[in-house]
Amino acid sequence: MNELTHSIGAIAAFCTTISFLPQVLKILKTGDTRAISLPMYALFVAGVVCWLTYGWLRSDWPIIAANLTTGVLSGTVLLLKLRSLRTKPR
Repeated sequence: MNELTHSIGAIAAFCTTISFLPQVLKILKTGDTRAISLPMYALFVAGVVCWLTYGWLRSDWPIIAANLTTGVLSGTVLLLKLRSLRTKPR
């Protein structure tokens, strides 16, 4: 792959990975997860785990790093959503 292709991939991985940070920070600040879709985040985290496994099996460190970071951030949102469902009356 050429350098331009790697650069585009790196920028894409950075943008899609870091996009979860504002959501995590907002939930930590407000504690409000009402607008978060539990099925969406559960499916997304499952997909990220699959991508992480794929990267691991291929020994592809950019895929591993991007999906490990994405997994931590989106997994945090999922856990906060689950915690809010458990602690708040419906």
